[in-house]
Amino acid sequence: MPDTVRKGAKRVWLHALIRLVRPKQWIKNGFVLAPLIFTGEFTQRTSVIQALVAAALFCLASSATYILNDIFDVERDRRHPVKSRTRPLAAGQIAVPTALALLAGIYVILIAGWFIAPRVILVILGYLALNVAYTLVLKHQPVLDIFSIALGFVLRVWAGAVALDVPVSGWMFVTTLCLALYLAAVKRGQELANSGVHGRKVLERYSKQLVDRYAEMSATCALVFYSMFVMSGKPQLVITVPVVLFGLFRYWYVVEMLEGGESPTDALFDDWPLILTVLAWVGACMWALWPV
Repeated sequence: MPDTVRKGAKRVWLHALIRLVRPKQWIKNGFVLAPLIFTGEFTQRTSVIQALVAAALFCLASSATYILNDIFDVERDRRHPVKSRTRPLAAGQIAVPTALALLAGIYVILIAGWFIAPRVILVILGYLALNVAYTLVLKHQPVLDIFSIALGFVLRVWAGAVALDVPVSGWMFVTTLCLALYLAAVKRGQELANSGVHGRKVLERYSKQLVDRYAEMSATCALVFYSMFVMSGKPQLVITVPVVLFGLFRYWYVVEMLEGGESPTDALFDDWPLILTVLAWVGACMWALWPV
């Protein structure tokens, strides 16, 4: 085999391996950093390092769940018109034994993480157990599937809190839960709109009208609970409430008019107003909470 062909094949294989761990999805682990921002610890070097370590460990854990899910769903994905081309295992670009070896390697790193951040690893173990249950059972159960996804985001916030050894307001937890329920419901709605009930088995037990009502209720609750969190404990963050409201409106616009939302990550990266909204929210929070 010529060297150019061999190098080309190696590049394709490496690219497929990267797609297997889905680094683009790591943006979701930004929720781990929420306690760092809301406690004002972002000016402390040690706290920043601890939070970043927790986020990095969660990135590995989330990649492990994607790999595990792809291994279990490989045969179904091969029959899917899109996933058969975009998922490395289903497309035959990565062999299942290779994926298992990578998964084992990630688990070894997470075990080693116990010696760095044991309390964070305990939360991650809960996250991994939740996702095993999701892969095997919960993703086939209506309502439970959406709540399982949302609980994963709550665990991210909890991991960020235990990494810093700081208490987290109950308002923050319930706000995170409602926001994640909103994103999960919108995702299910877009899957129904784009693929019908053929996208995934659980969609047979949903209707577009039902998940739209779920999304509307969750978005409303997220805004209300965030406002209550701000007013009750962080009144200086009142300037961020309009930013959050705009973000919800803009995301809904992307979903309805630009047909995004099936992948919240893609919706964020593909829409510059959404990116600016997130950056504006982070900047406003840091400005309001900066120690004087």
